Amino acid sequence: MTMLTLNFLDQKTKKELQKALKTEEHAVTRERILIMLLRNEGKTYDEISGLLGCCKRQVWYWCNNGNPKEIESLRDKRKKGNHRKVTEEYIEKLTEIIIKEPEEFGYEFGR
Repeated sequence: MTMLTLNFLDQKTKKELQKALKTEEHAVTRERILIMLLRNEGKTYDEISGLLGCCKRQVWYWCNNGNPKEIESLRDKRKKGNHRKVTEEYIEKLTEIIIKEPEEFGYEFGR
């Protein structure tokens, strides 16, 4: 979705984005919302990246791929779900090892 540079948002969408900017808990999503709002004001990619301290490529990406009418499209999908790499079995084994004395594994501590 390529966006025009000035006032491409209708009033309803603009108000929804402004409200979401105040209530969104994730900073990354707030930044993406702000990118949309600043672009709507006619700011260039360079100006937006300078104001927000992010790269111009990121600004370009969200202006072209984010859907301002769907705030969900601006959220990071990777944060959803359980991405644990440690299994319960691993935690049990690690706990078992930690409880034992080093001598039980053949380590000698003596001078």
